[in-house]
Amino acid sequence: MVSAAGRRSFGPIPLALRRGFALEAGMRSLVYLLGLLAGLVGLSADPAPIRVLVWDERQPEQKKAYDGGFLGDAIAKHLASLPGLAVKSVSLNSPEQGLGEATLAETDVVIFWCHQRPLEQDDVRTEDLVRRVLSGKTGFVALHSAHWAKPFVRLMQERAKADAVAALPEAERAIAQWEYANEKPYRIIPKKGAAATPNVQKVGAVWRLTLPQCVFPVYRADGAPSHVTTLRPTHPLAAGLPSKWDIPQTEMYGEPFWVPVPDSVIFEEKWDKGEHFRSGSLWRVGSGDVFYFRPGHETYPVFKQAENLRVLENAVRWMGAEIRRR
Repeated sequence: MVSAAGRRSFGPIPLALRRGFALEAGMRSLVYLLGLLAGLVGLSADPAPIRVLVWDERQPEQKKAYDGGFLGDAIAKHLASLPGLAVKSVSLNSPEQGLGEATLAETDVVIFWCHQRPLEQDDVRTEDLVRRVLSGKTGFVALHSAHWAKPFVRLMQERAKADAVAALPEAERAIAQWEYANEKPYRIIPKKGAAATPNVQKVGAVWRLTLPQCVFPVYRADGAPSHVTTLRPTHPLAAGLPSKWDIPQTEMYGEPFWVPVPDSVIFEEKWDKGEHFRSGSLWRVGSGDVFYFRPGHETYPVFKQAENLRVLENAVRWMGAEIRRR
């Protein structure tokens, strides 16, 4: 029909059609609101933090270099100030030596420092931690004199066993008989000319694996500076670090370091008297990651230096990401 004004009119829209339009508009609004809500949730929900446990023997001598406090607490305080990390500091004197089942179940990465009291570390707690690393549930970072920490020694032993089996002809691996020597390497410095460990010999029908000593023949605690070179600048552990940096005061460790051959050597350290060391070494042990970072000594402020702290940050972030990726 045509109105008096000449405009065409189609009459009222049927009720059912009006309801259909309203329903469609309502659904569009609901979809929009749900999408907006999902976006807001995505923006506001931070990923779960990487859970870091810093384990420290807490020697009184550390207070000389760490403003009256302990080395482990200083590391933990720094890491806790960074986004995405939840950090706890424990010691040999903590309940269950800081390595109780409940604590380990809530830990992604352990940073470990010890020196004079490794033999006081509980064997049961050590094995609990080692199993978690082997299963890929926890990463392990050993610092400086923790080369003789029980967890590090045990992990290097497990890697040495795996390497020894892998070196055999495939047909022999499942039937080979093994015996192990040097299961307690603590506090024994190798003599000059001694055979490097780990090593394998066949004695009759049995393969004899001498487990790694996890130490080095020379060291010097004179506080001389060292010079660090980043050997693998594209590795995540080297992120944000210069190609070279100096550590003003540190103890010297000299090669050879009697451990299984690392999968990667990220950093090398040298001294003006000619010594050198693989100071940032990485292994896959079982399904887990183990990193050894050499710089240190409790009376020098090594872990107040930005570059060294960045190495630790990189290690826990990379290990935490690897655990979640699995």
